[in-house]
Amino acid sequence: MPVDPHAAITITAYDWVPDFAKGLVRDLRVRWALEEVGQDYAVRLLPQGDQKREPHRALQPFGQVPTYQEGELTLFESGAIVLHIGERFGTLLPAGPAARARTVEWAFAALNTVEPTVTDLALTAIFEADQSWSKPRLPVVKERIRERLAELSDRLGERQWLDGDFSAADLLMVTVLRGLRGTGLVEAHANLAAYQARGEARPAFQRALSDHMAGFTGKPPKGWEREEGR
Repeated sequence: MPVDPHAAITITAYDWVPDFAKGLVRDLRVRWALEEVGQDYAVRLLPQGDQKREPHRALQPFGQVPTYQEGELTLFESGAIVLHIGERFGTLLPAGPAARARTVEWAFAALNTVEPTVTDLALTAIFEADQSWSKPRLPVVKERIRERLAELSDRLGERQWLDGDFSAADLLMVTVLRGLRGTGLVEAHANLAAYQARGEARPAFQRALSDHMAGFTGKPPKGWEREEGR
């Protein structure tokens, strides 16, 4: 759906990131959740650097995106926002208490068990690639990811989604797996590759991704070219 500048919900996102980060910034998760529940939203785009300044730090104390504002409620942390959207608007969290608890469990597994290994790969292979220890450490980092993905693959088995119907947990897990694009690590498990593809094929995801990508209209900060070429 079109992003509505008059919507009651406002999220924040960057107006520029390097190419390798496009399609991965965590505002995508929030956009996807809002698309799934059929809610319009407005986006306040931040030039790089503004996320570390006031007034954004009043919304996000760690100087990151996204944030979520609806009336007097302000939230940060993409997982918390996605779970709130599920609670607030339905469809992303099951009605039964046991099924809902399992969905929350899997949401935490995506963010606390699987994603840290993916983030470690990005830090080692991209952000700290110029450090002397980076290259020797890569095999260990990748092996941890392989272990986690094998465990996830075993539990998923032949199921379409993690627990019952598509939920907030699947939304979060699919976006975590997207962080491994181009590595072949997900593709080593046919069921995980199919699972990720099912999530990305959802119309709500496609709308969210399109709007996410369309927001990158800004310019890189001064000095980025020198930093990128170090």
